[in-house]
This record gives sequence, C-alpha cells and structure tokens, in this order.
Amino acid sequence: MATTITQPSMETSERLKAVRERIDATDAEILRLLSERARCAQEVAEIKATHAPQSHFYRPEREAEILRRIKSDNPGPLHDEEVARLFREIMSACLALEKPLSVAYLGPEGTFTQAAALKHFGHSVRTLPFGAIGDIFREVEAGACHFGVVPVENSTEGVVSHTLDTFMQSPLHIVGEVTLRIHHHLMSRASRLCDVRRVYSHQQSLAQCRAWLDRHLPQAERIPVGSNAEAARLATETTDTGAVAGEAAAEIYRLNLLANRIEDDPRNTSRFLIIGPEDAPPSGKDKTSLLLSCRNEAGGLYRLLTPLAEHTISMTRIESRPSRQGVWDYVFFVDLCGHRNDEQVAAALDQLRVSANLFKILGSYPEAVL
Repeated sequence: MATTITQPSMETSERLKAVRERIDATDAEILRLLSERARCAQEVAEIKATHAPQSHFYRPEREAEILRRIKSDNPGPLHDEEVARLFREIMSACLALEKPLSVAYLGPEGTFTQAAALKHFGHSVRTLPFGAIGDIFREVEAGACHFGVVPVENSTEGVVSHTLDTFMQSPLHIVGEVTLRIHHHLMSRASRLCDVRRVYSHQQSLAQCRAWLDRHLPQAERIPVGSNAEAARLATETTDTGAVAGEAAAEIYRLNLLANRIEDDPRNTSRFLIIGPEDAPPSGKDKTSLLLSCRNEAGGLYRLLTPLAEHTISMTRIESRPSRQGVWDYVFFVDLCGHRNDEQVAAALDQLRVSANLFKILGSYPEAVL
C-alpha cells in the first residue's frame, strides 16, 4: 500500500520559515554574547596578572553563586539542571582562556569519578587518571595538578574509608563537593546474559547490585577490582566475562550492554570531594568538614559536640575511623552546615578547638549544586 506524503500548507510553511528565522537570529545573538563573556574572562585574567598575581584564578564559591542564581532565575522550558549544565560548560570554557585546569581523578578513563570531575569543572579541563586515592592526594600536594576528585560516600554502601583515612595526614583542603546519580550497567563482549561466567567490578558497585546479580547471574563469580573502568577493560579479554560499570565505560571499551540500570536502589547516589591547596571563601550556602577526636570516656563525644547544639549548627554527617594511634582509639569526621567564617560556626569552632584532643578543619566549601 502506497504511503501518502502530506505537503505542508502555505500557511504552515510561512510559519515554519518565520520561526527558523527567529532561531537563526537568536543563535547569532547567543554567539555574540558568548564571545562577549569570553572577552570579559580574558579581561579578568589581565587584571589579576597585573594587579593581583597571587589571587586565585579558580573561584568555586563564585561558580556556585552563579549556578544557584541561574537556576533560581530560570524561566523554562529547559529544566534547572539542564540550564546549570550548560552554564557550567560556558564557565569552564571561559576559565580555560584564563588558565586551563588540570584535575586528577580515580582512573582509568570512564570511571564515575571522572564523570564527577567533568560535572563539577566542565569539559574544558584536563582530567588525569590515577590508580589510587593516595596518588591523587600526592599529585595535588606536589602541585602537579590543580585539584583532585575523590569519592567519599555512597547512599547505599556508605563511606569510602580510604578517602577519609588519607585526610588524616594530608595538608589539602576540601574546596567543593559533587553528587552524582549512579547508574550501573552490565556489559560484556558476549551477546547473551546466560553466557557470562564471571563479573568484574569495584567492590562497592558489586554490593550496590547484589540483589540483581543474585537474581540474574547467581552462578557467576564476582571479582572485585580497583575501578569499574578497569573491570570494563578486563571484560574485553574474553567472551564469557562481564563488568558492572557506567555507560561511558561501555562506549570506551566497545562492550555490549546486556542490562541497564541494575543498581538495587534507583536513588543510588555517590558523593565526591574536590581537594585543593586552600578552601573557598563563603558562597552563601556552604558546608564545613572537620576531623575531631576526644577522650575515650563515657559522654566524651556528647561533650565534644555540645558547642554545635549551643550555637544551633546543624550536623549533616558523622563517621568514626580508627585513629591508628592506639587500640580502640577513634577519630570522627564531621560535616556541618555553614562556613568557618560564619559568626555562629566560628564561635562553635573556637570552643571545639579548645575541648578536642584533635581538631582539624578539612575545609569550608560550597554545597553541591545539583
């Protein structure tokens, strides 16, 4: 049966032409404004180089303020998150004119940590993969990279202990945070799920997909490796192995996606920290992270944290880790709302500094802009 192609009416054609002309004019105006913004960024760089050569060229609090304002002023129809993503890329490209950033992340290429780095800094930065969290800290400490991105916690599996432990000895500060919705996919050279005999992934990802793997691949051996991207690389070596990783890894290593979004919790989210040599000025909506310890006695932790309650400071997270200074001796990682320079926060920190056996401010930084 022949298909009849309906030609648009003269009126419809004229309307389409008019709308397309408006689009062309709008595109030209967008390009003009982008160029103007880029020239402003170059002018900022020239002013800093002449009058403030020691000033910070990357301002996380400034970026957070802009993104929050953009989301608040967004009239639609684009979603707030999409508008924020577009402006993040504009800021990234403009900053690269001033000074390209180098950012260390937990590699290899295709990990969620790299995705977090690109979400936070945009695609105009140079991302450099490293094999261990400690390596990322060392590269930033040595000045080989401007910033690093490290995983710190997952909504399903909890804290990444290696990251917290590394802060105990590092002089670096937390300068920002990123939250990333985590979607896991099963990928393989095989074309059928029933052909998979072994599954590689990071131990946290295997745990986040435990129930799905129990149902669909109960006989497959589960092998933890250093990263999901490494798991994807290993899956390329034979036809009976699979990997649990992000979609980017499947594209990079040219693997078949056998199952999508296999995480047990559809709200599965990971939090990443941005580390750098100095923390950020106030942005108006900030967090402060602390490292604390107290005497190992009844009521010790309660008394230690009392100043937060007295100054109405909200604590958003507390984690304990062995101090490695003695048996059953612990340190506490605490996140609280507010910046260290806020009046109430500063007063509470002054009291904590006096009463704590160990007191270290890991950083004050803008809350993640979702």
